[in-house]
Amino acid sequence: MKSGFVSILGRPNAGKSTLLNALVGEKVAIVTSKPQTTRNRITGVLEVPAGKGKPAAQIVFVDTPGVHKPGTQLDRRMMQEVYDALETRDVVILLVDASREMQLSAVEPVEIAEAQVSEARPGAPAPEVGDDFSGAKAPVDLGDSTRGLKPPPPSVESTAASVKNRTLSGRGGWRSEDEFVLGLVRKLDCPVFLVINKIDLVRREQLLPLIDGLMKEFPFAEVIPVSARKRDGLGALIEKLVEYLPAGERYFPPEQFTDQPERFLVAELIRERILMETGEEVPYAAAVVIEKFEEPAPVAGKPKKPRPLKGGGFAELKLPVTNISAVIYCEREGQKAILIGRQGAKLRAIGTGARKEIESLLGTRVYLELHVIVEPGWRESRGFIDTLDWRKQLEDMAARQAGEDEDGSGSI
Repeated sequence: MKSGFVSILGRPNAGKSTLLNALVGEKVAIVTSKPQTTRNRITGVLEVPAGKGKPAAQIVFVDTPGVHKPGTQLDRRMMQEVYDALETRDVVILLVDASREMQLSAVEPVEIAEAQVSEARPGAPAPEVGDDFSGAKAPVDLGDSTRGLKPPPPSVESTAASVKNRTLSGRGGWRSEDEFVLGLVRKLDCPVFLVINKIDLVRREQLLPLIDGLMKEFPFAEVIPVSARKRDGLGALIEKLVEYLPAGERYFPPEQFTDQPERFLVAELIRERILMETGEEVPYAAAVVIEKFEEPAPVAGKPKKPRPLKGGGFAELKLPVTNISAVIYCEREGQKAILIGRQGAKLRAIGTGARKEIESLLGTRVYLELHVIVEPGWRESRGFIDTLDWRKQLEDMAARQAGEDEDGSGSI
């Protein structure tokens, strides 16, 4: 038996959440076309059955927010989630969008080291100035996606075909956020997979120059092209990940596919609908908090049998109802007006779309009540942002429950 944690790292809109959902086979992370959709570490658990001569495994995938330059306290918290995910991992996947031109520049090792020191998180190891960052090239198995292609000779010209130079941006010496991602990767002491996503959107001959340029930046353990949307190449990725995982027991029961509570999943589904229904600044200024989550009472006795209908067939049994009340926080009155819409039309559309997804998740009917509240500048409030963390929410709920139990036991 093998088991371990695999962190998924990449820029916004690289397809990290789509990849996580495809690997796990369940919707554990919301997905939209807007960047920075993911705000927290999202865990998905995959059970890999034993094969011929191959051990069973449990892979715990950790999806992270897209790596970006933080502009608000919320952004800084999102980047903290990235750092935390990189501290507890056995393998890291660097996910790259094949359809997006990367912004990198050829820099000398001394310049890289100086930039890393300036960007390093307090306590994070910085490389020695004399380190060789080119490394040996790992073998690249591109499978069917590039079969028949000859790799280009290693040259500045071939690198330039896939890597675009950019002038200094003033971010501690880093020329772009793509270089910042690679700076994080260079600090790691574990195997790093280069996974090229969205290969269905580019021509095959574009992949080899992209891979060649990135292999000059870091000696990746494996290079695997995939299409998360079409589930192409995922089998090869899983097989390689299992090879690199250490021997160990399961971290989660075999039937569990995430560590997130249903309350958080419900809040995320509502936020996903906000992202889909609104534009401009509104979706990024919106946060969702579940205030009431009343599950249906368990049915006593034997389950009811469906009632027969005239002409054959049976009437569909009514599912129990889960009552949910949620608050959508925004920062300005104008954003509140957009979220509600004319005569409440936009809020109804958000609620209707979210309710269908929630019913599919919970397997019950859902009564969903939404309210919109203005919380000025919440993205800069560390205290408010802390309340959005589902781990903190669980701690607070447990503390309240313990207080209620003590009050009850002390009463006469």
